[in-house]
Amino acid sequence: MAILETKKLTRKFGDFIAVDSLDINIQAGETFAFLGPNGAGKTTVIKMLTTLLPASSGEGFICGFNIKTEPNKVRSMIGYVPQLISVDGTLTGIENLLLFAQLYDIPSNECKPRVLDALDFMGLKEVAKNPVHEYSGGMIRRLEIAQSMLHHPPILFLDEPTVGLDPIACKTVWDHIQQLKKEFNTTIIMTTHLMDEADHLCNRIAFMSRGKIVACGTPIELKDSIKKENGTLEDAFIYYTSETLSNETSYRNISRDRKTAKKLG
Repeated sequence: MAILETKKLTRKFGDFIAVDSLDINIQAGETFAFLGPNGAGKTTVIKMLTTLLPASSGEGFICGFNIKTEPNKVRSMIGYVPQLISVDGTLTGIENLLLFAQLYDIPSNECKPRVLDALDFMGLKEVAKNPVHEYSGGMIRRLEIAQSMLHHPPILFLDEPTVGLDPIACKTVWDHIQQLKKEFNTTIIMTTHLMDEADHLCNRIAFMSRGKIVACGTPIELKDSIKKENGTLEDAFIYYTSETLSNETSYRNISRDRKTAKKLG
């Protein structure tokens, strides 16, 4: 049985269809990514699956629970790290996690041990008592992941988890996520604009264009499907989503600029 399944999941904003009849099945332990141009519907999918945005029609199930009719049960099964910062910079790392432990209704006698374990697991033990505004971008991201995993959810949603981070910080974040997956068999569902990140980390990838999945498979399957010698995942992305890109050069420029920005910090 799939740990996550959708059937004709759709979201409309007036006459605009942001997500159009989405059908997906994700197995426990997978790392699955949604990739697509801006406006393709990736974040809207994540928001529906995390119960932050109601679906216009269709169904979604997480661990067998319906995202529409059983939202509280769904929330107990998931962790979510959004694009925007979700921790308080005026509090310490410990204080942030203790606050969220209470929000997750973790028993009071378990709160501090879980918080300390989470900080240690994410490599933040030494800075646990420092104000978060003193943390680097990579440390903040690791704190947010620790925060989202306090209640030990089987599924972790990551919306562009390494955007704006330098290459060393990216590697550190993903080393910890991979360790999390290995030790707890956590299912990772993510969005990213970084093709090398998706290629290296994901079991399967879904390319989205105009609210629809236009191709889905392993990184190797997607690269092989375009019948191009030494084709890359970026080549496959352009091939399947070209109708929503103004032209190939513009995408390559955007991709190049993002990579350059990361290198420069």
